[in-house]
Amino acid sequence: MSDQQGQWVSLFSGGKDSSWALYRALESGLDVTRLLTVHPEGDSYMYHVPATELAALAAESIGIPLVEVEPDDFGADDAEESGAQGDAELRPLEAALRDLDADLSGGIAGLTAGAVESEYQTSRIEGLCDRLDADLFAPLWREDPRELADAMLEAGFEITVVRVAAYGLDESWLGRTLDAEAFEELEGLNESHGVHILGEGGEFETLVTDGPHMDRPIELEYDTEWDGTRGTIRVEDARLGS
Repeated sequence: MSDQQGQWVSLFSGGKDSSWALYRALESGLDVTRLLTVHPEGDSYMYHVPATELAALAAESIGIPLVEVEPDDFGADDAEESGAQGDAELRPLEAALRDLDADLSGGIAGLTAGAVESEYQTSRIEGLCDRLDADLFAPLWREDPRELADAMLEAGFEITVVRVAAYGLDESWLGRTLDAEAFEELEGLNESHGVHILGEGGEFETLVTDGPHMDRPIELEYDTEWDGTRGTIRVEDARLGS
């Protein structure tokens, strides 16, 4: 980690991994002054998709301004020309970061990212940091998944499952809070079905509804949608509690 001046930007979806990276950055004394959320349209190789619209509520609770990159910022023509969806998806993110680099006093010193094992994501974020001359803080990278899960729970993270898409995970997981018992079950599903304990392969997605970095919890009212093999929660109302 360099000592260069500037401010930190947290790549943030509201899910447990990006939230943990942000929390650890704040605990480490990094000057995180912006959160940045990408709202992809449809499935994405690069970004956490479900419930990103709740990132604004999470940012309000955290107390750090949020920059949002909308689906309209993704160019279909660019995606076809690039021949690689991930690289095309990176363009609006990079454009937003370059704008921030110009606007923030001292520019961007570094980015936080919640990647655990994905070379696909991490290599692209590393390249982005190189082009921005910025550091990368990725405290989950190559760490033991169960140890990370335990650390999140010990810190006081309240983690809600918002989407499942893997054999072994049924509708009962939608809206479930990931506590110690749930992670025990996920360890068993890892052995029997290959489900990643942290859902790193897209097996499930989460939203952090409370944590030590948040002033107020997120309260949700939702229905579930289930097609027999995968499902998601459909949020009807979301607000900050007291």
